[in-house]
Amino acid sequence: MQTSSDRHEYPAHWEADVVLRDGGTARIRPITADDAERLVSFYEQVSDESKYYRFFAPYPRLSAKDVHRFTHHDFVDRVGLAATVGDDFIGTVRYDRIGAGGRPATGAEADEAEVAFLVQDAHQGRGVASALLEHIAAVARERDIRRFAAEVLPANTKMIKVFTDAGYTQKRSFEDGVVRLEFGLEPTDRSLAVQYAREQRAEARSVQRLLAPGAVAVIGAGRTPGGVGRSILGNIRDGGFTGRLYAVNGALPEGQKELDGVPAFRSVRDIDAPVDVAVVAVPAERVPEVVAECGAHDVQGLVVVSAGYAESGPEGRDRQRALVRQARSYGMRIIGPNSFGVINTSPEVRLNASLAPDMPRAGRIGLFAQSGAIGVALLSRLHRRGGGVTGVTGLSTFVSSGNRADVSGNDVLQYWYEDADTDVALMYLESIGNPRKFTRLARRTAAAKPLVVVQGARHGAGPRGHAVRATQLPHATVSALLRQAGVIRVDTITDLVDAGLLLARQPLPAGPRVAILGNSESLGLLTYDACLAEGLRPHPPQDLTTAASAADFHAALSRALADDSSDAVVVTAIPSVGEGSVGDAALAEALRSAAAERPTKPVLVVHVELGGLAEALSAATSTAPQPGAASGPDPAPRTGERAEARATADEGAPADDKDAPAASPEDVRPEDARPDDARPDDAPPEGTHPLPAYPAAERAVRALAQAVAYGQWRRDAAEPGKVPEYEDIDERGAATLIDGLLARGQGLTLTTDATCELLAAYGVHVHRALPAPTPDAAVEAARALGHPVALKATAPHLRHRADLGGVRLDLADEEQLRRAYAELTELFGNPEELRPVVQRMAPRGVDTVVRAVIDPAAGAVLSFGLAGAASQLLGDMAHRLIPVTDRDATSLVRSIRTAPLLFGWRGSAPVDTPALEELMLRVSRLVHDHPEVVAVTLEPVVVAPHGISVLGASVRLAPPPARDDLGPRTLPAY
Repeated sequence: MQTSSDRHEYPAHWEADVVLRDGGTARIRPITADDAERLVSFYEQVSDESKYYRFFAPYPRLSAKDVHRFTHHDFVDRVGLAATVGDDFIGTVRYDRIGAGGRPATGAEADEAEVAFLVQDAHQGRGVASALLEHIAAVARERDIRRFAAEVLPANTKMIKVFTDAGYTQKRSFEDGVVRLEFGLEPTDRSLAVQYAREQRAEARSVQRLLAPGAVAVIGAGRTPGGVGRSILGNIRDGGFTGRLYAVNGALPEGQKELDGVPAFRSVRDIDAPVDVAVVAVPAERVPEVVAECGAHDVQGLVVVSAGYAESGPEGRDRQRALVRQARSYGMRIIGPNSFGVINTSPEVRLNASLAPDMPRAGRIGLFAQSGAIGVALLSRLHRRGGGVTGVTGLSTFVSSGNRADVSGNDVLQYWYEDADTDVALMYLESIGNPRKFTRLARRTAAAKPLVVVQGARHGAGPRGHAVRATQLPHATVSALLRQAGVIRVDTITDLVDAGLLLARQPLPAGPRVAILGNSESLGLLTYDACLAEGLRPHPPQDLTTAASAADFHAALSRALADDSSDAVVVTAIPSVGEGSVGDAALAEALRSAAAERPTKPVLVVHVELGGLAEALSAATSTAPQPGAASGPDPAPRTGERAEARATADEGAPADDKDAPAASPEDVRPEDARPDDARPDDAPPEGTHPLPAYPAAERAVRALAQAVAYGQWRRDAAEPGKVPEYEDIDERGAATLIDGLLARGQGLTLTTDATCELLAAYGVHVHRALPAPTPDAAVEAARALGHPVALKATAPHLRHRADLGGVRLDLADEEQLRRAYAELTELFGNPEELRPVVQRMAPRGVDTVVRAVIDPAAGAVLSFGLAGAASQLLGDMAHRLIPVTDRDATSLVRSIRTAPLLFGWRGSAPVDTPALEELMLRVSRLVHDHPEVVAVTLEPVVVAPHGISVLGASVRLAPPPARDDLGPRTLPAY
């Protein structure tokens, strides 16, 4: 709450950039006394009807008194916000605190305010009022206002809809010809759902405007061939862009009207038609001038390929911030800077505004890369792997975000979620700017279509060009949280392409059971072993022998697909030599036709390549001259031979080299490509699934295992778990205790007694541990607790380290206790250093650890693992986002590699995992209900065959970190 001393300070933290419904941007900020002229100008552009709806009477102009009232605020009881584009107001909102009877009031005792909007007619329908309502509601909550009241004329249906659609709990009344609406401002599930839906539509539309423009200007297209701008201009033209294309270069001679057959201008302002997107390829120092010209011409968005920004150091970072602020002031969004460009293969668009010289095949895969170099590699690999004897797969869209100054992976996810042309999303990320939001969007996207992510810079700082908030979580934890959200996490770009091709071409497997068949026993056994290593359940391989014909493959695959005991089939094939050997075309047709008969199970092909040796051996079987033999070492293959060996060999890398470097675009030979709109001869019939082919069994099985896990996640997500309610939880009592403890300081680790009291409010009971500074004190403690007891050293270097000998168990009487005390002090030093405690023995079981922590970027995370040095050394911990559901808790227990120890490993008694799961659910509820609880550690938690015992606990409190996911929609601040 604000005090009288700071009531009039300008609240700069209320300033924010927002994306509007049509994809444009606006800035929301407090209105000040300096805005008088802007307010008058804004009001003059509002229609008489809108003025009537605002003031309930004809109100043609604002008086001087009105202007003063609407521009002078104390930012506590009277607040006004404006939505601006450039220097102009496009909408305003204000609230005035009111008390009983609707009279003006001051102070937190009056927790209601009257709110009113006015939006310029030209900007109505863009979602301006909805965005302003979100922000003014957040301001009001900050100022201890809990309810809004609004009076609206019945004919003002647009404004009534703004209020009713917001999702807040409302009351409506009608009196004296006016509709009165009252609603609370605390976020509800419905209001958050409405806010997220509006955010999705707006951000998706902002990306769509960049990927599907009607007109593109390339600014910086050089006068001579070569150079970035001229190359992109040629790529857009040669790709068959369906819209209008313009070249812009300020150095063009007077009178030059064309450049490479494209209309040319010296400035974007000289173009006498709308321009939707400008590709900026000028030196960084000239970019501000270009942005200003684009803003004046109402360009909707920018793709900035220019370098020299945050990746170049502090000066470049300042330049990047200025670029984003300038572009947003005109309502434009930016891809880049330092971007490789964007591609949209849709026949209605056909945009290749990138440095890729060839337009990729049209297909169903969306690709996002933060690195231009990795983007090149991925495009090349998809081009090579997208064709071949088993069918064609291509791209729907490609976005290279460069420094990710504005448009990020989150924005592109919003677009892909509703894009009917994208079935699979592939992302290469080097940083995640907002992990909490990314996880939320990923979970929603993954429920509709597969999302595959490979993350670079996993073991160090991200690229210098990326501004990201700090996270305290290790990469393994972030990866686990992404998997919880349904993200398919892979480690290399090769795995990214392998998984993407499978998911784009085949149905999801119903389970982990795998049938294996092929013409090589050894390759079948390798596939079998790879399945076991990936946690799949393979059947014994079926060896068709090297003499197998195409008909034999067809029959075997048909039987495997018809077998209800398998969920997927891996076909292994090696080249064969000699009369009657099966050729690629015949084999491909046999496999396609068999798979088409039962298209509900995925089929993968492991097709081992021998490259030039295969062609040489094929040539050796005939004495006839080979066509093209005189032209070089790469003659055109004959029908039935490996017509597209290069396209399926993954850049000719060794079959077992998953990290082989990608080929450069120059390595893609013209004969490997086809016209994008031509149906290749080897394409499968319409309505069938192309079969993905892999050069190594391990890669095929790894992709299949990812698909199996994702399919299981989809099935689980269809029936989400619940956050249980426990009647014995004292939420109010815990809140009172937390408030009292925090009143003593900003952040503190609780004492043992306070920790036990707080945890007990949530049904978590910690075994008492009594201090034993002397042998006599230890004896007294044992008498109070009852034998048998444990004597433990709690010094930091010995705590939770039973392997160091700082614990003595099952001490049945005073003599044993005194002997153990003497041994500990003799081994480790005096009691002041050891800090010994006495604790009653708990039932024998498995020692585990349960932790919860609030990360400023990712949110609240619950972690679980076995206690002890071995688990710590192996990093064997599982993680879930809070609040944890009953399904989450069940899977959490089973996710660690050492989980068999909990379920009767090697004849041991299974322990009480339901009690363990309940404990984790209670800790999750504590942290979720009270964000002031920023860290909880329960260690060890002994899980016995019947019940659990919490032997150690610590809790840390701090003022809750700000949660931007519960606030109004905003773009990252610059």
